[in-house]
Amino acid sequence: MSKKRQPLTASLLTISTFVVTATAWSTSASSAEVCYQDDIGRIVKRRRPGYTEVPCPQEGSAQQPTTPSGEGVPPQPPAAQQVLPVPPVEDTGRAPRRRVMERAQPASISPIPRPGLTDFVDSVPMPDRWRIVDTLGYKERWWDPYNRNVLKADKPVVGDDWFFNLGLISDTVYELREVPTGIGAISTDNPGGIDVFGSSDQWTVGQNISAEFVYYKGNTVFKPPDWEFRVTPVVSYNYTELEEIQGVNADARKGLTRDDTFVGLQAAFVDKHLRNVSDNFDFDSFRIGIQPFSSDFRGFLFQDNQLGARLFGTRDNNKWQYNLAYFRRLEKDTNSGLNDVSESPRKDDVFVANLYRQDFPVLGFTSQATVLYNRNREDELRYNANGFIERPASLGLENFREYDVTYVGYNGDGHFGRVNLTTSVYYAFGDETPSVFVNQKVDISALFAAAELSMDFDWIRPRISLLYGSGDDDPFDDEAHGFDAVFENPQFAGADTSYFIRQAVPLIGGGRVNLATRNGVLNNLRSSKEEGQSNFTNPGIVMAGLGVDMDLMPELRLSFNANTLYFDDPAVIEVARNQGPIDKHIGYDVSASLVYRPMMSQNIVVRASYATLIAGDGFEALFPDEDPGYFLLNAIFAY
Repeated sequence: MSKKRQPLTASLLTISTFVVTATAWSTSASSAEVCYQDDIGRIVKRRRPGYTEVPCPQEGSAQQPTTPSGEGVPPQPPAAQQVLPVPPVEDTGRAPRRRVMERAQPASISPIPRPGLTDFVDSVPMPDRWRIVDTLGYKERWWDPYNRNVLKADKPVVGDDWFFNLGLISDTVYELREVPTGIGAISTDNPGGIDVFGSSDQWTVGQNISAEFVYYKGNTVFKPPDWEFRVTPVVSYNYTELEEIQGVNADARKGLTRDDTFVGLQAAFVDKHLRNVSDNFDFDSFRIGIQPFSSDFRGFLFQDNQLGARLFGTRDNNKWQYNLAYFRRLEKDTNSGLNDVSESPRKDDVFVANLYRQDFPVLGFTSQATVLYNRNREDELRYNANGFIERPASLGLENFREYDVTYVGYNGDGHFGRVNLTTSVYYAFGDETPSVFVNQKVDISALFAAAELSMDFDWIRPRISLLYGSGDDDPFDDEAHGFDAVFENPQFAGADTSYFIRQAVPLIGGGRVNLATRNGVLNNLRSSKEEGQSNFTNPGIVMAGLGVDMDLMPELRLSFNANTLYFDDPAVIEVARNQGPIDKHIGYDVSASLVYRPMMSQNIVVRASYATLIAGDGFEALFPDEDPGYFLLNAIFAY
């Protein structure tokens, strides 16, 4: 039977081959007029994903693809030549599998060139990014600092890179306080008040409104401005009421109250960007005029807005920072503390050189070395706006004094792992002629040190504070060992929340000077830090404190501070008061503050604080039956 089936099988194979071949020729012939083209111009006759249907080019026709040089592409071979022969089909008893017909790939075709920039004639480059933002439809409202606003330097006001920034700040303070107050030399307003000390009750309200106008040139996203002009006038009003005559004014006829208005100038400078010294925009700049400056991180030595010239800059990708500065101190208004440019500058010069190094000695800690020289040549009487003497201070011999003092110091701020650390160490040396208590030249040699340790535990940060300012043990020798600053504004151990730092407690009976100046921590026996001279014959201070900051909410912070205070050596006070042994312990300063920021920014800040000084034996010896306290309410609104 097999022999009889062979002719039939051969016949079937022959017929199958013929049918497949004929079908291929038929398909090729029917699709000869339709081809498919990819995105770079290659043409094939088989449909493929993403290819576009086009008429098949004919040899010699205008539709024949060309190479970039313009030469014609050789025609593709006929479709019949692209069909692979079909192998014989074996009789396996199953339906034959469908084989995919593979065609031979056409010869290599050079791609058509992609479009260039010249082909996009409608594209116009934007001159700067500000016009791009304009086309996006952002709203611009002069009163809205959180959105696009030309008054907040969100857009140039002149040309492509001159900007203007307006800052407005309202600072309101209400203070109810108890401060030891002496009875006036003429009389007292209280019946039966015949002793040295009168009523300690006082209250004051102050309102400051400052406007900051800044006009600058340059793209400040990555580098300092090329030019900067800044002017900051401040309008101040304050009202104070005491319960003792001659407490607010030397003229007893002016009674128990005082109100005062003053306009000061806290900044007026020009800043010129001299050069960039690296690809990371390390730079050198020069600034001249009334400008803010702080010699250290916490304002222990010199922090003020003064008239001066300053060269500053950075190196090594901002790891090194330097300042070389000279300042001639301006007179201050008595009641507001603002700069009084209507008077001639003081004969008090400050020269500063400091150098910062980030990430030294460890990552996250910044070290700073400082050298500051203070030269004072003030030899004229100075009475303040309330009629009280400022220079020379009403203490000791009340002589005019001149002094030359150099401060050498180290300051650090940052963290060692989880432990935050701020530290300052200063050594002061020089001479003054004459001294406060002796009419001769004396040598100055004094020491200051402070440190604050803290650690964060989620929303709680406990703090430990230590501070030391050396005191003078003998006011009649030829050495002065009491440490005093040029103009201190300490942000330390509770700062102005602390009673002792906030209030200027007068010595009373030993001269018209204060134990410590307002917003100062040093027991320097100065008439004031704004208008008085430094005094290196003082009792010094020792302070140790505990504190904690608690962020109850992102908008709400509660802080507590408790400090214990001592005189380093009370010998100077004993001489000034002509009083027997005075204990070193000043007392315990306990305070609390609540800070509310409803917008979680510095635009609105409301602070309420309370502090009291629990008198120690030393304070009670100076001010009997006194445990003074104060309440402060402060509201700041910034635009």
